[in-house]
Amino acid sequence: MRSAEIFNLNQMNTNITSEVTTTYTNILAETDSGIMTITVNRPEKLNALNHQTIQEIGKAVTNGMKDSTVNGIIITGAGEKAFVAGADISEFANYNPDEARKLSLDGQEVFRQIEMCSKPVIAAVNGFALGGGCELAMSCHMRIASENAKFGQPEVKLGLIPGYGGTQRMVQLIGKGKAMEYLMTSDMMDAKTALELGLVNYVTTKETLIEKCKELITKISAVSPEAISVIVKCVDAYFNPEVDGFSFEADEFGKCFTKEDSKEGIAAFLEKRKPIWKRK
Repeated sequence: MRSAEIFNLNQMNTNITSEVTTTYTNILAETDSGIMTITVNRPEKLNALNHQTIQEIGKAVTNGMKDSTVNGIIITGAGEKAFVAGADISEFANYNPDEARKLSLDGQEVFRQIEMCSKPVIAAVNGFALGGGCELAMSCHMRIASENAKFGQPEVKLGLIPGYGGTQRMVQLIGKGKAMEYLMTSDMMDAKTALELGLVNYVTTKETLIEKCKELITKISAVSPEAISVIVKCVDAYFNPEVDGFSFEADEFGKCFTKEDSKEGIAAFLEKRKPIWKRK
C-alpha cells in the first residue's frame, strides 16, 4: 500500500472562543483564537483508540477543515500519561479476517484524511504514543513531543502488525533501516531519539507543549491558505509512485497564478504592504 494518494492573522479575532457544536463521546473539540484542539478523552484507558474514537476524530477534523474560522488543528490526549497508548484490543480480540481488514481500512481512511487536510494538523504528543497512537501522530503534518513522550509500534508482541498505515509512514519519516528495527523489535523510542531520527519536529516541556503547537499554527496562519493546501498535495505526490512529483509541482505552480491568493500576495509584495488573505 502506498502511503501517499488521493490563515490569516489579519483576519483573526483573537478574542473569539467557540465550542464545536457537534456532540462527541470519546473526544473533546474546541476552537479558540482560530485553532481547533481535538483531545482524545479516554484517560481511564490511556486514550486507547476504538472504532468510535477514530470516527469521531475524523468527524472533528472534517468540521475543522470546513470551518473558515479555523486556521489549524492540534490533536492531543487527555491526562498526563498518554497521547494515545494504542488501540483498544478488547474491541477486536475476536475479529475474523474480514472484520479485521475493515477495521484497518476504516482507520486508514481517517488517518489519510488527516494527512491530506488542507490546514496544518499538529500532533501534541504528551506521553505514550504507541500502536494506533503512534500511527495517529504520524498521520499529522508535524509532531511536537513533550520530554516524557515515547513512541512505538508494539503490535508484533501480539502476533500482529500495524494496521493504520504505520508500516508505511514510519519508513517515510525515519527511513527503511530504522523503521524495520522499531517495527520488528517493538522497542519504544524516547522523545530525544524521535527528534534525532526526524520523527518529531520539536521536543518541549509538558507545560509548553500546546503553546509550541499554537506558535507554529499561528506562524503558518500568516501565509496564503491556498498555498498551504497545495503544499500538502505536492509533498504527498513525492510518495506516489504513479506521479512524477516534479511535473505535479510544475502543474500546481502554474495553477497558483489563477488563484486569488497569488494575485494578492504578488500585489502586496510590489506595493510593500502585508497581504490580506481571503479565507473560505
